Amino acid sequence: MDHADEKRTGWKPRVTREITEYGINVIYLGLVFAAFTWYRRLILAEYHITYLHYGISVVEALILAKVIMLGDILGLGRRLENKPLIFPVLYQSLLFGLWMLVFGVLEHTLVGLLHGEGLTGGMCHVAGEGGDELLARALVIFVAFIPFFALREMERVQGKGTLRTMFFRRSPPAAPSPPGPASRRRQHTRHSRPVRSRAGP
Repeated sequence: MDHADEKRTGWKPRVTREITEYGINVIYLGLVFAAFTWYRRLILAEYHITYLHYGISVVEALILAKVIMLGDILGLGRRLENKPLIFPVLYQSLLFGLWMLVFGVLEHTLVGLLHGEGLTGGMCHVAGEGGDELLARALVIFVAFIPFFALREMERVQGKGTLRTMFFRRSPPAAPSPPGPASRRRQHTRHSRPVRSRAGP
């Protein structure tokens, strides 16, 4: 839907569409981040280390879902729209994967500040303990973003709401296909064939 269509339909459908899109983004990202958080918790539990940062995944999902929508407004990846879909999908996955890496650095820095270690202590914590973890997380997020942006690009090509209709609504029964050219020729030949009259004795 372009800007002209949005002006004609009013602001209520646009707000509803944006809230729905934001909710879908939050749900997908929340599931991805929650899975990664629980994976980290189970790994640390083997070493009897308690991990309680469950709320971080929710905050990250809420923030990144909004950042993705802002990226659409700013036209990130728009110059790749005329190329094969693999290019904008990989570009956006890499872009937001790097953004998650930056967000992870800010997260560790904030933890250092809250613990009274200062900005330098937070950066040392990132370099010393969280560097490998952040790289691993960015790699996982990059891979998880590929199907996410692939579905978004397919919806952009096929039309807004098309994929949601295909996934979550029952499709109507298929109409019988019209006869092909060969069948039409046979029918035409059968109807146009002259009837031979039987001659009398």
